[in-house]
Amino acid sequence: MAIGFILQRKTIAGSCGGLGALGISKACDCPEPCDRKKARMEREEKRQIKIKEWQDNQIL
Repeated sequence: MAIGFILQRKTIAGSCGGLGALGISKACDCPEPCDRKKARMEREEKRQIKIKEWQDNQIL
């Protein structure tokens, strides 16, 4: 399974569909994200920017 993920860049998904199958959009019911979630989202956004820059500058 890990080799398929590495080669095909597909996210791992279970057969039940997870929380989305139950109509739950997120794990918590907070109206706005907590500080930990905000920090995690900021790190992920920075990571995506770095990945995009890397892809734009990649020599094939």
